[in-house]
Amino acid sequence: MNIIEERNDVPSKKKILYAVNPTLKQYLIKYDREIKLPVLYADMLRFNLSTPLLDKNNQDTLWQTVYYDESEMKELYPGLKYIYALLHTSGRMEVMDHLSVSRIDYCTFGNSKPFRVRIINRLNDNYDHFYVKIADASRVYGLELEHILSPNRINYLTDDNTLIEEHIPGLPGDLFLNSYLNDSSFNQTRISKEFVKFNERCFVRLLGDMRSYNFVVDITPDIEGNQYRIRAIDFDQQSYESRLKLYLPHYFKENNNIVFMGMEHMNEKSMLQYQQEERSLISHRVKLAHYRLKEIFGVMVQDDIAPEEKIIALREELAKYHKMPKFKKMTTMGMLVKEHLHACLFLK
Repeated sequence: MNIIEERNDVPSKKKILYAVNPTLKQYLIKYDREIKLPVLYADMLRFNLSTPLLDKNNQDTLWQTVYYDESEMKELYPGLKYIYALLHTSGRMEVMDHLSVSRIDYCTFGNSKPFRVRIINRLNDNYDHFYVKIADASRVYGLELEHILSPNRINYLTDDNTLIEEHIPGLPGDLFLNSYLNDSSFNQTRISKEFVKFNERCFVRLLGDMRSYNFVVDITPDIEGNQYRIRAIDFDQQSYESRLKLYLPHYFKENNNIVFMGMEHMNEKSMLQYQQEERSLISHRVKLAHYRLKEIFGVMVQDDIAPEEKIIALREELAKYHKMPKFKKMTTMGMLVKEHLHACLFLK
């Protein structure tokens, strides 16, 4: 990858939401993703008051803390506790008695207009979160491909037009890049290596818009220093954009700090090594999950998840990038993702 080209491209400002079709729903049922939920997205909209949520520096977070009538809370909160149990203990409520809903926040900034539910352990004040969102097919495909192809497992559930997602822990990417990147306690070579590998994961499966606020940095103490993993937290732009550059995180100006740091700590030979390492790992995951991947692509290649003009533009770029004219004959984003994955990993 060339990391010094001009960065002019920007993702679509407003993404179209695509409903989960019956075929995708059957796939989700088979793999225990689709389940009858006690609370749907529409139920969460019945709040009667909201206040801005400020961070510890008194800055607006763009989230609103929402409040419900007592009668609504009596109906809503037990259902939300049960959803948390479904995510973490297969619905076993007997181990959840000491948990309660501490706060619910709402964000109108994102495409899926999510609610964030804060669950607190009353015994030790430890807390966790999960999200209630509008179920967008693009995001569901993104979550599923993340679960299959990345080193991370993802917990999520759907019920028709409602999507439940677990919280993905880590330092917000923008906070890490702007405030902690140059901290002497962090190994900058290891961070740079992980960004190259993350860049490769996004490109191979065509996950777009990975600007710094759409990923987190997971830091794990190790025998000699820390290990780092960059994890995507926003999957709205799974195979939706028309430009190939938008699937490469290093092109976004929001990620400049880590890109320039990488240029200082790595040469081209090292970078190519890390790219190939990641492609080898993805190839191994493809083989391990061959049948499941075949099923999800069987649904995805027939689904309508992007405007036609975006498909046409992207297939032209992919045909040129891979020097493979057959890309020009493909009519859906699912086809392009499947063929691009095979071309990158030299799969048959």
